[in-house]
Amino acid sequence: MAVLPQQPIAPDGLTVEELAAFGRFPYKKGFGTLGKDNQAIIDRSLKACQMEGFRNRPLKDLSGGQRQRAWIAMTLCQNTDGIVLDEPTTYLDLSHQLEILSLLDKLNKEENRTIVMVLHELNIASRFAGHMIGMKDGQIVAPGHPKPS
Repeated sequence: MAVLPQQPIAPDGLTVEELAAFGRFPYKKGFGTLGKDNQAIIDRSLKACQMEGFRNRPLKDLSGGQRQRAWIAMTLCQNTDGIVLDEPTTYLDLSHQLEILSLLDKLNKEENRTIVMVLHELNIASRFAGHMIGMKDGQIVAPGHPKPS
């Protein structure tokens, strides 16, 4: 399972491709370099997140939505069936929120990945979620499927 926290921190000077490559770290042997198979996974993940044209750009030069897509590309590089995200749309404007959630929806449907995320925007969450859980004080109070509008 890949996990993306709410406010991940990357070292200064890191490019989009270098960040994505961190997702392959568990698959490296010792201090070895990434082979062709790993590079293919990185390329596929960048493409899935529409970040292939940004691969050599420093993270610090990206917009909030672009930066979030770069982090999602890193989680995809881990090649897990499930991704857990803590408020992946925090600090993003509405158009970038919808862009990120559309990307995650596409990954769920086209790559059959299980996506679990914390969102506080219930209207937006209900647009994309197949199942929602409402919580209060750490207790589940309203589990179920969102009703179509």
